[in-house]
Amino acid sequence: MIVIDAQGIPETGFIGSNNALGWITRGAVGVVTNGGARDTDELIKERVPVYCKKVSRGIRPGRLELDRINVPITVGGVYIRPGDLIVADGDGAICVPIERAREVATWAWKIANSDKQGRRCLYEAAGLPLDDTVEVHPGGNEP
Repeated sequence: MIVIDAQGIPETGFIGSNNALGWITRGAVGVVTNGGARDTDELIKERVPVYCKKVSRGIRPGRLELDRINVPITVGGVYIRPGDLIVADGDGAICVPIERAREVATWAWKIANSDKQGRRCLYEAAGLPLDDTVEVHPGGNEP
């Protein structure tokens, strides 16, 4: 996951379709920033997972330059270190400190499976066809 601290620089698209696709081809699985993204129509078509603070313009006021890589940063008030896990979906992104990953995963599966079982009952009561959002993880409560 590429994580970018925009350091409060306004009106700049830190992520665009070209650089995001370049990162994906080199092994990244998505991008998170507290800055802006541009080329959003293209990013959606390319199915590049991008989690950003805002959509911003493509014309940059000045030039951005890479400062450092693989160093701890703060994004959205969260301290993120190289190796920490980033978990993201359409509702947002979180950082899981690597030393807590197993514990967090265990609790997350327990909560998700409980939620899925409850929603499965609601689907059945409403006469809705079941889908993958109500399938309980085969490992039970273990990740």
